[in-house]
Amino acid sequence: MSLSIETIIKYERPLPRYTSYPTVPFWDAEHFDAEKALGVLRQSMLTKPDVSIYIHLPYCESLCTFCGCNRRITKNHTVEQPYIDAILEEWRLYQLQMPQPPVITHIHLGGGTPTFFSPSELKRLIDGIVGRHKLSPIYEFSIEVHPNTCTYEHIDVLADIGFRRISVGIQDFDPRVQYIINRNQTFEKTRDIIEYARFKGFAGVNVDLVYGLPLQTVESIKHTTEKIAELMPDRIAYYAYAHVPWKSKAQRRYTEADLPSAREKIQMFLSARERLKKLGYEQIAMDHFALPNDSMTKAWHSKSLHRNFMGYTTDSTPLLIGLGASSISDFNGNFAQNYKEVEKYLGEVKAGKLPIERGHLSSEMDKLIADYIMQVMCTGMVKIPTDALSKEHLEFIANQLQNFIEDGILTWEGESLQVTELGQLLLRNIAAVFDTYLFYKGLKENMFSKSV
Repeated sequence: MSLSIETIIKYERPLPRYTSYPTVPFWDAEHFDAEKALGVLRQSMLTKPDVSIYIHLPYCESLCTFCGCNRRITKNHTVEQPYIDAILEEWRLYQLQMPQPPVITHIHLGGGTPTFFSPSELKRLIDGIVGRHKLSPIYEFSIEVHPNTCTYEHIDVLADIGFRRISVGIQDFDPRVQYIINRNQTFEKTRDIIEYARFKGFAGVNVDLVYGLPLQTVESIKHTTEKIAELMPDRIAYYAYAHVPWKSKAQRRYTEADLPSAREKIQMFLSARERLKKLGYEQIAMDHFALPNDSMTKAWHSKSLHRNFMGYTTDSTPLLIGLGASSISDFNGNFAQNYKEVEKYLGEVKAGKLPIERGHLSSEMDKLIADYIMQVMCTGMVKIPTDALSKEHLEFIANQLQNFIEDGILTWEGESLQVTELGQLLLRNIAAVFDTYLFYKGLKENMFSKSV
């Protein structure tokens, strides 16, 4: 079908990305009780000890100005050992909460730049986390890498300790764009890391691209996608640039005048989408592409895809433990976030305390709405509420869904509503109509990035 740029622009507005529900700005931090959240962890592990682990490694040697992640810029590598020590101590403190030994299903290293850390420190980290614990038969270890700091030795060690999926940050291969976002990396270096990872047995290669960056054009996107055709990664995360200068001071290096318009951003995405589909990729949900035999493609077709704070995933483990500064744990839909400031995080752990700063204990209504929203975000299907919500909210939902149908964003398939190709680009908009916090509290200035 033809994808209407005018319709997409019509729905441009600041909205959550819905990597969780409730979204972080609407957490009820005032009434959060860390002990109750940990009680959910303990109770869940009594029946099923499976846990997934996210480890945040915040250090980077240089600042990428587009990045809104929690990071610490330094070239002082003496920070490595105490930070790894703290993570291992935090893991020990979590194990004291567990009624039985965990079965580890996934470990993901994110950042920051995980390959800021030496191969030996990364090995010490994973050896300390896994220890004598049982690994799930379908376990997966994955890591985000920057080609400029990832060495062959990193790949050798990661392969030896069980890593089989690697995510390579690219963003854009245009030198002008790389300069203004302070991320200079060559295609050759990126290619060499990917080829060596495949040689060492990495079965999954992901790359991250971003559209809507300063100085980016449709032509520069075409150049980047032609380079991607030479790499043929298994998955591509193709994110819209989130311009949040109120949150990330580094984004003040450029002004909104340097950014492409909404129309230009959409043209960039559609241009890359067309090229990637010709290469054999399938669009997965709103911002991922994958080859037909990839597990993410299979999960999308079987409607078993999931979403968490790292984005789309095939990981269905209900218990996610976040280790490291700013990491967020998800205990069956109840959330606990660590202190963001590295020094505060280190201090709490050194004092023998889990470094939880804030969180949210989900109500039954929260869980109901989360189900509606994740159904939209992960399957493209829309469940129509019939009760539990207020009359006013139900009427609002009905009106909005009708507008989506009239605009070609949703369509009836039998007795169920399904997103169209156009609707895949507007999943955030569809999901937002179910959000009770947005409905009753509305949006405040500088809360979310734009949906387009």
